Amino acid sequence: MSHVDDASALPVTWWKSTYSDSGAQCVECGILDADTVAIRDSKDPNGPALRFDRAQLAAFVSAVAAGRFGGLG
Repeated sequence: MSHVDDASALPVTWWKSTYSDSGAQCVECGILDADTVAIRDSKDPNGPALRFDRAQLAAFVSAVAAGRFGGLG
């Protein structure tokens, strides 16, 4: 995993999950290339983004779903 300081500078089209509502707790995803995905806070499009390869993203999603981040999952 790595990060960039300004997510809006990444050459991606961002989208929200179909499970997202109009509430304030959404993330957006963008595909950088065949192996890399970026995730950013939808409320802060010019803020930082995390970059994951496919294995890292799968591990991150599993950890969130298991509640390993203080109840955020």
